[in-house]
Amino acid sequence: MQTPVSTNAPPEVGAALQRLRLARGLTLEDLSRIAGVSKSMLSQIEREKANPTIAITWRLANALGVQIGELLATAEKAPETIRILEAHETPTLPGQHAGYVLRILGPMELAGKYEWYELTLAPGGELASQGHDPGAQEHVTLLHGTAEVEVGGDKRKLKVGATARYPGDLQHIIRNLGKTEAKALLVVIHR
Repeated sequence: MQTPVSTNAPPEVGAALQRLRLARGLTLEDLSRIAGVSKSMLSQIEREKANPTIAITWRLANALGVQIGELLATAEKAPETIRILEAHETPTLPGQHAGYVLRILGPMELAGKYEWYELTLAPGGELASQGHDPGAQEHVTLLHGTAEVEVGGDKRKLKVGATARYPGDLQHIIRNLGKTEAKALLVVIHR
């Protein structure tokens, strides 16, 4: 008599996690920073030495831009012709302490080359950045509200629909001086 194979074992998330991470050109450190999960925990998960909690699996799926089921699936799925990323699946970088929320709209595999974001600034909020890699350029288009861009000592106000283009390798600040929320699209091009 043959012993039946147990189907009650938890899914092995490690192989799927590693495949998705590598397909996006991310290091363990990159994914750790984006997902907010320690590098050592990610390494243990990929080596099947630890099973992630649902909360960690959800954070990893969001960081990779996939549905949670893709991390839990044992077989590799055929690529979709059209991939819809629902609003709740879009990774965000919350900066509530500074009055901003940055939604990562671009795919993770382009991070470090081309990045695009939806930036929401609360009244008085600002996104302050140190200079990026040499040659980086930023482009910010104001969708609604009021905003000011400061690069070095130069400050310029943006009107709705206007785009500011500036060197991203200098320290820069995007701030909302208005009394209502401001929303903008931010594109970063790394050279």
